[in-house]
Amino acid sequence: MGQHRVASPLGRLCVAFFFVDYLLKYRNYLLFERSLAANSIEAYTSDVSQFLEFLEQQDTTPVNCCLLDLQNYLLLLHEMGIQPRSQARIMSSLRSFFRFLIVSGVRDDNPTELLQQPAVSKHLPTVLTLEEIERIEQSIDLSHPQGHRNLAIIETLYGSGLRVSELINLKLSNIYFDQGYMRVEGKGSKQRLVPLSEVSVDKIRMWMLDRNELVIKPHNEDFLFLNRRGAQLTRVMVFTIVKQLAQAAVIEKNISPHTFRHSFATHLLEGGASLRAIQQMLGHESIITTQIYTHLDVEFLRQEILLRHPRNRKDYLK
Repeated sequence: MGQHRVASPLGRLCVAFFFVDYLLKYRNYLLFERSLAANSIEAYTSDVSQFLEFLEQQDTTPVNCCLLDLQNYLLLLHEMGIQPRSQARIMSSLRSFFRFLIVSGVRDDNPTELLQQPAVSKHLPTVLTLEEIERIEQSIDLSHPQGHRNLAIIETLYGSGLRVSELINLKLSNIYFDQGYMRVEGKGSKQRLVPLSEVSVDKIRMWMLDRNELVIKPHNEDFLFLNRRGAQLTRVMVFTIVKQLAQAAVIEKNISPHTFRHSFATHLLEGGASLRAIQQMLGHESIITTQIYTHLDVEFLRQEILLRHPRNRKDYLK
């Protein structure tokens, strides 16, 4: 089934009304026909709402989306760090939503029936080299209205190891430029102080010059990163930005915003930082979680042994 593109402003407006209208109808369907509890209805509609946001980013609708769209969304969930159990719940919500669309006469097929949830990869996290990160940053067109914003996003993700949820919720009132750190709210609303590099501060200040030109929507004034309409960025939008920049930089690795967090931690470890320090900066509750970053390259370990082990010292070998 082909996708229906909705690039025009009028088309986008129609799609927005379509999404709102069918989300309300779906909620009523769950309440009156499925007789679900309030908590279940909230969970289902929240899952579907985020899926509709993804479809809007892809310029398509629930009427026209196909199996490939669902597979791409599932891949997005995985790369955003969504756990398998949560992925299963989300796909259950989407199956219910497409059944509702069939009952409503909007579709005559349910693409989720052909969807197989992929097993979560057991491979070690993908890590970018410093050269690859610099290529990504150099691929950014700074003459573009969002150029300095995108550069600041990449530098903040890599320079401080933030989760994408922490990035989009980062507030100006929690950034202390002169002191070189920021207050970040992580999982479970736990706050931590994260250092800001001079490079990150410089890129954020450059973005602030462009940000000051935006007409900012009410209640969004304190968010650091905004879209072109002056509203808070979404997780999906950050994912899209990273994918587009990686493509522009001809990065063949399959990366996501979380890849910069992996790279941040790995490069710190390779540079001699302790696991305990990395744990605190990443906001891991247990150091066991941080130990995944001990997956150093074999050649790096070999070079470390050659350099540091006393048996390999030149004065010993003479």
